[in-house]
Amino acid sequence: MSENLLMELNGVAKSFRSADGAPRLILDNVDFSLAKGEIVALLGKSGSGKSTLLRIMAGLIASDAGKAMYRGKDICGPALGVAMVFQSFALFPWLTVQQNVELGLEAQGIPPAEREMRADAMLELMGLAGFGGALPRELSGGMRQRVGIARALVTNPDVLLMDEAFSALDVLTGETLRNDILELWDSNRIPTRGILIVSHNIEEAVMMADRIVILSSEPGRIRNEVKIELPRPRAVDSIEVRGLIDDVYGLMTMRAIQEVRSGAVPVTHVDYRLPETDVSRIEGILDLLAYAPFNGKADLPQLSEEAELSDEELFPTYEALGLLALAHIDKGDISLTPLGLRYAEAEKTVRQDIFGQQLLTQVPLAARIRQQLEQEPTGTLPEEPFIELLEEFLKADEAKRVLEIAVEWGRYGEVYEYDFHTGRLKLPDQEEK
Repeated sequence: MSENLLMELNGVAKSFRSADGAPRLILDNVDFSLAKGEIVALLGKSGSGKSTLLRIMAGLIASDAGKAMYRGKDICGPALGVAMVFQSFALFPWLTVQQNVELGLEAQGIPPAEREMRADAMLELMGLAGFGGALPRELSGGMRQRVGIARALVTNPDVLLMDEAFSALDVLTGETLRNDILELWDSNRIPTRGILIVSHNIEEAVMMADRIVILSSEPGRIRNEVKIELPRPRAVDSIEVRGLIDDVYGLMTMRAIQEVRSGAVPVTHVDYRLPETDVSRIEGILDLLAYAPFNGKADLPQLSEEAELSDEELFPTYEALGLLALAHIDKGDISLTPLGLRYAEAEKTVRQDIFGQQLLTQVPLAARIRQQLEQEPTGTLPEEPFIELLEEFLKADEAKRVLEIAVEWGRYGEVYEYDFHTGRLKLPDQEEK
């Protein structure tokens, strides 16, 4: 391991048990390194294993395969030189601010007088001087997170791991805290030599990081890396920063490449996996995009801000709009297709017709359900064969969820119906025989 590397992962994999008891692969063959003097942001959609990877690096959980190392030594539990900040603040509500900050020092056996001195100094550095005697419930969200960061930094860690540390805060508070951390880092006022940030906010990642690592989903694998050489502080509205944000959005919204199918080549799991979103959100984003101020085309960060939803919440909806050929995504921009514009202007019945047509032409699972229902003399079929089909590619809980999405979409598009009491699919208006 190079002397310049603080942390290194080689071939790391991790599985957890699904609800049915089967192992579910969360991370697979992850190679990663964090060098001295580097801030790295880790991005990925839901199911990419971002937080799991961070916990392996923190020594809170062990990997199932591969090696995780800190300064050339295997991580076999929490390392003294590694500290972590959590999204939920993770403060003990019955302890004062001062006592919360001193906890890590107490665990290290630091004498009380030195603990108090170091905690006082860190609270002052974090803008919390005079709040040492307060309880967490007496503080705002931003102040509580400052306490969490002070508790992590007071132990003088080499590596600071931040698990969506700003996502529970309002936009202005999160931006202020983020800028304060960067100022402390860039002015060498904290001892930390490397920072790894897990985030779902692309703009935040571009503003903070020297390098962005993007994970694929289910299982999580490193898919892309983006190196950022712009000096800090960075102007969010500059051409360079907006260009980088667009590039990262493009990488994040890129659909997995589907296998070419011809003749006997089977349908792949990519064809059957559906975005985790519902019809109301699909139509809500489409309607927002169709009219002023966007008029059919938008910058994805601006659309996210207008929708008041996070990037992570919106990515499945963008994917669904693209899958149904109602919108086209190019890097950081989304634009409605002519069909998408017609959809936005249509009455509900016409929307349902378009939605159903697109399901049958663009979504192989929906087309297969409809085709098999048409071939069945009764026009009805139990759901089990379709769940079994999906389980050839997906875990049991994932297969069930994908079928639930397909049912909701199909019912809206009047492609097929579903009886929730019997668990049977049927053609529209088809009576059981």
